[in-house]
Amino acid sequence: MYKHQNTANLKKEKLLLITPPLTQLNTPYPATAYLKGFLNLHNIPAVQADLGIELVNRLFSKKGLENIFEEASKNAAKLSGNSQRILSLKNEYLQTIENVVLFLQSKNESLLHRICARNFLPEAGRFKQVDDEEIAFGSMGIRDKARYFCTLYIEDIGDLIREALSPDFEFTRYAEHLAMAARSFDDLEIRLKTKPDYVDKIMLELLNAKIKAVKPKIIGFSIPFPGNLFGALRCGQFIKKHHPEIKIVFGGGYPTTELRELSDPRVFDYTDFIVLDDGEIPLLQIIKLIDKQIGYNELKRTFYRDKGSVQFVNNLFVKDVTHKDSGTPDYSDLPLNKYWSVIELTNPMHRLWTDGRWNKLTLAHGCYWHRCTFCDTSLSYVGNFDAAGAKTLVDKIEAIMVQTGEKSFHFTDEAAPPNLLAELSLEILRRGINISWWTNIRFEAGFTEDVTRLMAASGCIAVAGGLEVASDRLLKLINKGVSLKQVSKTTLNLVNQGIMIHAYLMYGFPTQTGQETVDSLEVVRQLFYNGLVQSAYWHLFTVTVHSPVGKNPAKFKIKIPKGQHGTFANNDLQHIDLVADHKKYGEGLRKALYNYMHDVGFDFHLQEWFHFTVPETTVDESLIENYLNLPDKPDFERLNYRMFFIGNMPALTKHKRKVQLNFPAKHSLIKIKDEIPVIEAVYELIKSLKNFNSIKLIDFSKEFEKNTGYPFMLFAQTGNWFKLKEAGLIIIK
Repeated sequence: MYKHQNTANLKKEKLLLITPPLTQLNTPYPATAYLKGFLNLHNIPAVQADLGIELVNRLFSKKGLENIFEEASKNAAKLSGNSQRILSLKNEYLQTIENVVLFLQSKNESLLHRICARNFLPEAGRFKQVDDEEIAFGSMGIRDKARYFCTLYIEDIGDLIREALSPDFEFTRYAEHLAMAARSFDDLEIRLKTKPDYVDKIMLELLNAKIKAVKPKIIGFSIPFPGNLFGALRCGQFIKKHHPEIKIVFGGGYPTTELRELSDPRVFDYTDFIVLDDGEIPLLQIIKLIDKQIGYNELKRTFYRDKGSVQFVNNLFVKDVTHKDSGTPDYSDLPLNKYWSVIELTNPMHRLWTDGRWNKLTLAHGCYWHRCTFCDTSLSYVGNFDAAGAKTLVDKIEAIMVQTGEKSFHFTDEAAPPNLLAELSLEILRRGINISWWTNIRFEAGFTEDVTRLMAASGCIAVAGGLEVASDRLLKLINKGVSLKQVSKTTLNLVNQGIMIHAYLMYGFPTQTGQETVDSLEVVRQLFYNGLVQSAYWHLFTVTVHSPVGKNPAKFKIKIPKGQHGTFANNDLQHIDLVADHKKYGEGLRKALYNYMHDVGFDFHLQEWFHFTVPETTVDESLIENYLNLPDKPDFERLNYRMFFIGNMPALTKHKRKVQLNFPAKHSLIKIKDEIPVIEAVYELIKSLKNFNSIKLIDFSKEFEKNTGYPFMLFAQTGNWFKLKEAGLIIIK
C-alpha cells in the first residue's frame, strides 16, 4: 500500500512536463495531466505543454502558411504536380486558413454553409476521394460534411509540407519510421546529427519559449508512441546544448514497451533519465535525487548513465502509488480551446478518435483479464490490475468537468471490467451527472442486457474491443476468454442500447491458415451486416518479446531467428510462420473492411477483395444470425443478483378490480395492469429501489408470493415482467 512519502523538505523546483509532437489534434494526451495531478498532492509545482498542438497551430496560421509557401517555392520546379497546384493557389489558402482553423476549433460554425457549397476552400489531391464518401454525408449532416472538407484541405497542406520541407511530418506522428523496431540507435543518431529541418526549427522555437517562461529545473517528456520519440530526442538535444543545467526525464508508453533492455549509452546524450511503467513514483524519486535527498540507488525503475555505461535501478522497497491515490488529472496549462476536431473518415464510430474534445481518465490500472497470449501480460502496465472505487472515480469526473468545462470522457483503460462500469454508471446516475463517455472493453458475458442499459443511461455512447482473429479455434489459442457466440450476444446487448462498437482485428496469428483468414473476414462481414459492429481495424500480428508467444514460440509453431537483440529498442520480434504467408492478405482485408464501414459491399463475393485466388469460406452464411436467435437465460434464474430502478416513478390508477401502473418514459407511456395484490407488490418494489438501494431478488420473490399468493416464477415469465424491465428495472451482480 502506497503512503504519501515525506516531501515537505523538497525545494519545490518547478517541473515542465511536455508531450512532444505529435499525437491527437482533437484532445490532449493525458500522461502529463496525470503526473501533474499526482504532483499536486505533494505541492510540487509543474507546468505542462503539448508541443504538438502548439506546433500545428503555428504552422497553420496565416503567417505560418506564408512562410511555408515562401520556403516551398524555392524548389517549386522539383515538386509534384499536386504540390505545384497548392502553390498556385497560395492566395486562396492564405485567405482561408485562419477561418478554417477557427472552424476546426468550433469557433466559427457559421462558415459551414460556405464550406459545403464547395466554393470557399481551394481543393487539391485529397479531394479526389470525396466522391467515394458522398454517400455518407446524408446521415452525417452538414456540420460533419464541412469538417470533413476542412480536414481534406488541411491534409493537402500537410502533403506540401511533407514533400517540400519536412519528409517526416504527419499530423499524428513525427519521424515514426525511425523509432519502429529500432534495435539500434544508429539511424536515430544519424538523423539527429543533421541540421534541424523546417518543422524541427519551429518545434525548438516553441520549446525555447516554454523554457524561458517557466524556468524549470527538470523537464519531463511523455513519449507514448513511436511517433513522439524523435521529437523528444530533438528537444533533448536542444536542451543539452542551450540549457545544460536542466535535467531531462523520458517516460511513457514507448520506453515502457521498447526500452526495457536499453544498453546504448548514446541515448543519454539527449536525456538524463528514462523511467518505465507508471511514472509517478519514479519521477518523485528523481526529484529527490536532484534535491540531494537520496542517492542513485534509491531510484525507481530508472535508467541513467554512469561512467559511460547504462545503469538501471528498480528499487522494490519504494512502493508504487495505488490507482485511487494517484490524484485527479489536472488539465490546466493546456490550451483546451486550441485543439482541432477533424474527421478523417465519415464513419461515425471511427471518428471518435479525431473529433471532439474528450477528457481522458483511466478507471483501473492494468487489465483485469491479462491472459491473452499475444499481450505483454508480464509487464506491470498490463498485469498489475488495480481499480479505484466508483465514488472516487466520479469525484474525479466532477473535478475534471469543473476544470475543463467539458462533459465528454474517454476512459482509456486496457479493458474496463463490466462490474466496474456498472458501479460507475450507478454512481453517475445517483449524482444526476450528465456526461457522454466511451471506453475499451472485452466482449465478455458480463456485459448483460441490464449492464449495457445502465451504461447507456449514464452516458455511454461507444466501446472498442478486441475481436482479434474472429475464429473460435484461434480465440481459444489466444486465450481471449470469449467465443463468437459470446461476441454476438454482447455486441447485440450494446447496440440495442444505441452504443456504437469498434472492433480491433488481427490476422496472421500463429497457426492461422489462409482458410481461417477468409473465414474470419466472412464473420466480420456478418457482424457488420447485422449491425453489431460499426467500425474496425485490421493489423498484422507481431510477436513481442514480453508476450507468452514471444516467450514460448515453439508452443505456437513459429520460429524466432536469433540475433535480433539490440542495444536500443527490443520489443517487436521478427518471426517465421510455418503455415501461411499472411502479409499478402492485408490489402484485401482492409479493402473489404473499408467498404463494410461505409455500409456497402456486403453482397460481394469475398474473392473480389483479393488479387489472388482465395478459398471459399466454410462459415455458414447465417452463423451470426443463428447466434443472435439463441434464447437467453431468464433473469429470474439469477436469484443472488441486485436490483435497481432507474426509470421514473409510476402513477398508480385503479379501475374496477384491476390496478394499473403508468410509467412515463421518454418516448412512450408504459402500462402494467394486473390484480391489486400484484400491482401493489410491484409498486412497493419500485419505491424501495428508486433510490438505488440494493435488494436480493430472492427476497422480493418471497415477499411477492407472501403478499399476492401467486408464484413469482410465473409472474417473471409474463409480459408485465418485461414491461417492468423496459420501464427501468435493472438486475446486476
